[in-house]
Amino acid sequence: MKATFLWATLSTLVTRVSAFSPPSRFLAPQTHAFSGSTTLDMSSGTQTKVKSTVQPAAEWELDCYSRPVLVDGKKLWEVLITDSTGEFRVCEALPSNRVNSRELRRVVEEAIEEAEVKPNTIRFFRGAMFNMINIALSEVEVVARPSRCTFALASWLEERNRDVYPKMEGYKAAMANSDGLGSAFLDVRTPVKLPDALRGEKYAFVGLPLAEFLPGGGITSENIGLGRLCPIDPNLPADTFVQGIVILSSRAKALASWLAGTEVAGFKADLRRRTLTMEADISTQYLVAKLNDVQRAEGAMFEEGKDQLGGLHFVSVQEDEDDDPAGFWLMREIPPGL
Repeated sequence: MKATFLWATLSTLVTRVSAFSPPSRFLAPQTHAFSGSTTLDMSSGTQTKVKSTVQPAAEWELDCYSRPVLVDGKKLWEVLITDSTGEFRVCEALPSNRVNSRELRRVVEEAIEEAEVKPNTIRFFRGAMFNMINIALSEVEVVARPSRCTFALASWLEERNRDVYPKMEGYKAAMANSDGLGSAFLDVRTPVKLPDALRGEKYAFVGLPLAEFLPGGGITSENIGLGRLCPIDPNLPADTFVQGIVILSSRAKALASWLAGTEVAGFKADLRRRTLTMEADISTQYLVAKLNDVQRAEGAMFEEGKDQLGGLHFVSVQEDEDDDPAGFWLMREIPPGL
């Protein structure tokens, strides 16, 4: 079965969001699933490994930041390390007077020593800690990537913000949601124009059943080209549609390669500014299109669909609608307050 789309030229968005049936190339069994495998004892700082059928990944995600908890009158600082599947997890608290690159490097090196699968890449999303994390990782034999593609880490942080920190002695609700990322309304960034050589000729808003990404579905890491699939919350309703954008370009391979190197983290329809933007690395925005009144309504539908699935959405880059994707990314917008 071939996909059906409503296409528009690059300067004009489609007039309605249209669902599409997965083509035959997306009929292989789905094997990727998300589940945690480490239980943490916060009182002792020890870890208990739990057996899992999911193989840990060599791509890790890291955060070092203060939490909404006071210990002896000082903020609790933690280092959280997980892999891109969420299977490998390490949490270590740091005294506030020992939050430095040397201590962070020690935690990372000890985690690597204990890990069944050693990392080749470590991503981190928090711009406020960029210098310290970058220095710490510079002496570790991994590729350090500033990136908001830290989807497993974001899910873990949400879990801890919901279930762990509020139960800890010294929890301060007023300290939560103070990550400094800011809301869309306060966002003062200026989107960068996409390089002309990488702009697609056509694109459209589309929808794809969530079931296609779940176990037994048709989209796997084997048929997404240069893309990546983020972990999916297994509690999401399988009968809903994931909203996304399909880009058609005669330079699809070059565009997909560039997106992969740019750490594309998501797409956003900014209804106030009437723009469609692409989010990349830690803080970069690229301008994809301006939105007129009709397109703004379509952007609202796109954002509503994202909100219903906790920020989940996708982008597919193809030469035309009959081709395999040169790159397909399933992404989740990192929520504020982490």
